[in-house]
Amino acid sequence: MALVDPIEIQSSRINLKPFTSNDAEECYACITPSLTRYMSWDPPQDQAAFELIWRVWLNTIKAGSDLNFVIRHKLNHEFLGLVGLHQSLGTTPELGIWIREDRHGFGYGKEAVTTIVHWASTRNDLQHFIYPVAVENHSSRQIAESLNGLAIYCSQQPKYKSMTYHIPKSVKRT
Repeated sequence: MALVDPIEIQSSRINLKPFTSNDAEECYACITPSLTRYMSWDPPQDQAAFELIWRVWLNTIKAGSDLNFVIRHKLNHEFLGLVGLHQSLGTTPELGIWIREDRHGFGYGKEAVTTIVHWASTRNDLQHFIYPVAVENHSSRQIAESLNGLAIYCSQQPKYKSMTYHIPKSVKRT
């Protein structure tokens, strides 16, 4: 399922659009070691290294197989972070989220994940979502639990201990 039409998903405060090269500079500026402490990846060494990463994203977005959405504030279009729908062609896509550090605590992460879950749940063949989070990342665990996520298993990752949640397919919003 290749993405042909432009996607824009909206909620009350945010807009989600697939990442483009125009988002790269703002995105890169927000990726810090403290931001990525609970992520499986580390910050890219420089903008050239980040370009190698986001160019792959462009291909997977175009193919529809791995979707990285830029989160922007609806009113002022401020870059807030990214929300991912990974392995999006399968029946159990994986969720991922990060919000720039100076915007933590405002509920943007929960709003972005909830919005993407509702949007993606319109697929008929979807069983549930997978949402791996660091055990110590209480904010991300609260997001999973607010979506009726069920903790399925723990595993040791290179940087942290991870809890994987299964989040049910949402009922379509009316």
